[in-house]
Amino acid sequence: MQRPIGLIGAMAEEIALFLEEMEIEATRELADITYTTGRLNETEVVVCQSGVGKVNAAVCTQNLIREYGVEAVIFTGVAGALDPSLDIGDIVVSTACQQHDVDATALGLPKGTIPFQETSIFKADRKWIRLAEEAAAGWTGGKVLKGKILSGDQFIANADAVRALRDSLGGVCVEMEGAAVAHVCHLHRIPYVVIRSMSDRADHSADINFADFAVASARRSNGIVQEMLNRRQAKSAQ
Repeated sequence: MQRPIGLIGAMAEEIALFLEEMEIEATRELADITYTTGRLNETEVVVCQSGVGKVNAAVCTQNLIREYGVEAVIFTGVAGALDPSLDIGDIVVSTACQQHDVDATALGLPKGTIPFQETSIFKADRKWIRLAEEAAAGWTGGKVLKGKILSGDQFIANADAVRALRDSLGGVCVEMEGAAVAHVCHLHRIPYVVIRSMSDRADHSADINFADFAVASARRSNGIVQEMLNRRQAKSAQ
């Protein structure tokens, strides 16, 4: 019997279509997060809205792993572009995630480094990266870029901050949850991938663009995840 796939979005818009289209079997609330189990595209899934920020995302992911025994975790939603080649509506698939707001430079460590830990850069699963990339290629007329996603408990809306994050940590986009999901998955050795649709350029116009494009971007990410599940089912049946 296949274990379920955990599907997370930070905001209600990012999981709404999953909930509308899945065959719901049960719901359960843990730590103020609602977990909905059922089937989506013939795949057993657990869908949840983590809420915004790293702590919410970490709690959500821990529950998916411990309470539901998920096989893998997919986090989907919107992000701000750091790579100058990205435009609104383009897709980023994580190769890794890192927390940009960890700062132990006073200890002589590079920014983004978690003290006394083996790694601070959490690699995404290659199989799920490939599925995401293949699915995204057929679901967007824009760019699909693989790269490191940066996360922090900040809404980045400053061109200087964008440049600093890109230059110092090599991030291609920035958001507020992915690295926390990745960290928890790393500790439990659970595969993960983060898929982000660009809703803004993380610059001075980010607050304006975010409101206008969040729903459309979430719809695009939703379609990509469903196509991933379709492709996974097809490969499993071969």
